[in-house]
Parts: sequence; structure tokens; C-alpha cells
Amino acid sequence: MSNLKNAMSTLLKPSSLLPKGMRIQQINHLTLFKFTDELGDRLQTLLDKKKADALTPTENFELEAIGELDEIFSYINAAIAMNSLKMN
Repeated sequence: MSNLKNAMSTLLKPSSLLPKGMRIQQINHLTLFKFTDELGDRLQTLLDKKKADALTPTENFELEAIGELDEIFSYINAAIAMNSLKMN
């Protein structure tokens, strides 16, 4: 069982979501990291299932990974915005 858990957590690292889950968008002269529509929709589906207390353990791992990636994007985007303000 621990091998399965290790495999699941390895497959669900936030970095594993980047190839299909990230897009780069220009907003007001800033280059920001955003979720693709597909990953955003998946996040909403998982949040809805969590609210209904219907998440499977695998989906919970997935939700945690997407949430961590969201925090990383938010931090990077905030740093980009602050750097832009300092330069102006």
C-alpha cells in the first residue's frame, strides 16, 4: 500500500501539472502565470466534490497538488507585479 501512496504522490506533484495546466498571459504589460481552462475547470470540479464530501483519496491528492500550484502562481505573479511597480 505504501508503494501505491508513494506512486500517487509522485504522480501528483504540482510540477506534473505544468505541461498541460499552465499558460502564460500578458495583462497590462505583465507576463503572468495562469491555469489553462482545462485545469481551472478540473479545480472547480474537485472543489465542488469536496464541498459535497465526495472526493476520493486520489482526487484529494490531485486537489492538494492543484492548490499548491495555485499558491506558487499567486506568489510568482505577485512578485512580478511588485517588481514592475518598482521599475516604474
